[in-house]
Amino acid sequence: MRFATYEHDGIRRCGAVSTDASGADRLHPLPAHVSLLDLVRAGRTALLDAGQAALAEPAGPAAADVHLLPPVQPGAMRDFVTFEEHGEGMLRRAGLPLDVPEAWRAAPTFYFTNPYSAVGAHDDIPVPPGSSLLDFELEVAAVIGAEGRDLTPEQARDHIIGYTVFNDWSARDLQTREMQAGLGPAKGKDTATTLGPYLVTADELEPYRDEEGFLALALTAEVNGQVVGKDMLSNMSWTFEEMAAYASRGTVVRPGDVLGSGTCGNGGCLAELWGINGSQTPPPLQPGDVVTLTVQGIGQVSNRVVRGKDPHPLPTARKRPRNRP
Repeated sequence: MRFATYEHDGIRRCGAVSTDASGADRLHPLPAHVSLLDLVRAGRTALLDAGQAALAEPAGPAAADVHLLPPVQPGAMRDFVTFEEHGEGMLRRAGLPLDVPEAWRAAPTFYFTNPYSAVGAHDDIPVPPGSSLLDFELEVAAVIGAEGRDLTPEQARDHIIGYTVFNDWSARDLQTREMQAGLGPAKGKDTATTLGPYLVTADELEPYRDEEGFLALALTAEVNGQVVGKDMLSNMSWTFEEMAAYASRGTVVRPGDVLGSGTCGNGGCLAELWGINGSQTPPPLQPGDVVTLTVQGIGQVSNRVVRGKDPHPLPTARKRPRNRP
């Protein structure tokens, strides 16, 4: 089943999604006081029951006629790095040996990104202040549907309620500079993360699961209508269940938490292609560019880059005396 959160005629709603005879997606509104996150927190059965009840009613507006919002407002967003080919491409760009480090192989590494930066499937994306190297990243995210701690991968499967497309917009120049300080990415990943178009419940994607437990979904990235990347989600080195288990180790995951797969290989972002091509080809994203990401079984998001704001100047670090009390 598919669910959307949207604005229509100035009112925020959520609804189940059907496809009509013409192939258009239609929205079946849920009760006005109910958010999709409320239903996620209520559990898988409550979510599916609410969706079935909505689908039994006449369809409302077409998805193309509303403002699609992120399906859920994340409480936390963890972005993993699970595609080895992407890692190799980024190492090539940095002029480093292509073998990913053993530390990467040891566990499904992630960083926390900004939950307040989540934007909808067709929202404009401003260029981050001070950046001239804007990039997209083609990913899929799992959405947590039940609280859990120290989960096994087998247990984690019951804690994943659905999936959505995830675009981790990245200011590569800001990211490169700030990571030289010895921490992970911050402002380089802070401006926008696209989630959408829908939350697709986990049962909908079970037919795509292969014998190793991976979801064999085709991934495609386009810039201005030109395909720049294609991959399969099943090329991940860890399953989403393993990622969720690792995320819950020594802590909790909660309903609405989002776990990004990390960028796919074979053109899942421009920076990987820059490493392969030895130049900034294709060029960094500019205002007016449209990035369209399509994931089999989940849907498509398409965002236009727009001019951002100039940064307010800040001083560099001041040399301070090391006085002691």
